[in-house]
Amino acid sequence: MESQSNLTCQNLPTIFFSFVDTFVDFSVSGGLFLPPQPTITSSPNQTIFPSPNRLIAIGDLHGDFQKTKQAFKLAGLIDDHDKWCGGSTTVVQIGDVLDRGGQELKILYFLEKLKREAAKVNGNLITMNGNHEIMNVDGDFRYVTKEGLREFQDWAFWYCVGNDMKELCDGFDKGCVKDPFLGIPFEFHGVNQEFFDGIRTRIAALRPNGPISERFLGKNQTVVVVGDSVFVHGGLLTKHVDYGLENVNEEVRDWICGVRGRVSRDLVRGRNSVVWLRKFSNELEKDCDCSTLEHVLATIPGVKRMIMGHTIQESGINGVCDNQAIRIDVGMSKGCTNGLPEVLEIDRDKGLRILTSNPLYRDVKESCLDAKSRDGLGLLLPELGPKQVEVKA
Repeated sequence: MESQSNLTCQNLPTIFFSFVDTFVDFSVSGGLFLPPQPTITSSPNQTIFPSPNRLIAIGDLHGDFQKTKQAFKLAGLIDDHDKWCGGSTTVVQIGDVLDRGGQELKILYFLEKLKREAAKVNGNLITMNGNHEIMNVDGDFRYVTKEGLREFQDWAFWYCVGNDMKELCDGFDKGCVKDPFLGIPFEFHGVNQEFFDGIRTRIAALRPNGPISERFLGKNQTVVVVGDSVFVHGGLLTKHVDYGLENVNEEVRDWICGVRGRVSRDLVRGRNSVVWLRKFSNELEKDCDCSTLEHVLATIPGVKRMIMGHTIQESGINGVCDNQAIRIDVGMSKGCTNGLPEVLEIDRDKGLRILTSNPLYRDVKESCLDAKSRDGLGLLLPELGPKQVEVKA
């Protein structure tokens, strides 16, 4: 390694993180070490993507790193060493990485690592904002766990170590290091004192223009069109499409990165916003607003279906409204219903099918959403299946 006298403000972070990546196992370290500046194939402002040969959709992860890896392995996207092996596959993770679990940062860093590995072989991993990402940027920590607070405290320790190392650079301007805790109180009314430090670090990391929110959440999309499918965490209404899908992404991204003030309530807050909507997610098709969905899809050129997370489907991934609404949140996190991992596959030649770890269906070769419900495959198009568990946040 270079001597201290040769270090510069520009090259020290790369040296530091390269050293850590060389000698610290990613899974053991908590996944908190990764060189900066990922190289990805898509523009951060890209909203519409071409139809790939193979598309995988993964639902809400909620801080469960093991279930996250199981979902990626189920789709043949990572190998036994957690390295990308999905080739040119395009993957969409529908949001809600945060809350309800204690390995949120570990997942965020893991997804970024996979983005880089996928890009090298013309693959693409698209990550999205869910309502829980929005809540955390807003400072709403109602669904944070003790383990989640501790993980952010660990991150803050290493982040401060990095800043201290930068100050060793010859001629380094200390004024260029932003204090992430600036303006954050030391105490919080109505909160147990033992959680004060964890809350402070979480605010510092995730508030607009915070180190974690800007690095990860600011690169997420809020609405994405891939081929003939539109992806959104909660759902879209005509007013959202009329506003412009690119405008939705830009406005949310600018807010997270601290470029603008609060985002419109119609976009990310309230029951009819894009990350909270449940009009197309109810258990029974008769309770879903299929006519509104059909109209919304008709306003997005070339789109046949809307793929959503947000509302747990206890019966597994399923479709309603003639499969124009596909619901992929199976509550796989231990912090939710500890559901068995499932992912949606859209193959250019084979169409739509569910890849599941459920042993009742593991040996079923054809699990196509386009098939009629028969032979006990209620997993596919349940009309009167098990009661759906709806998580209220």
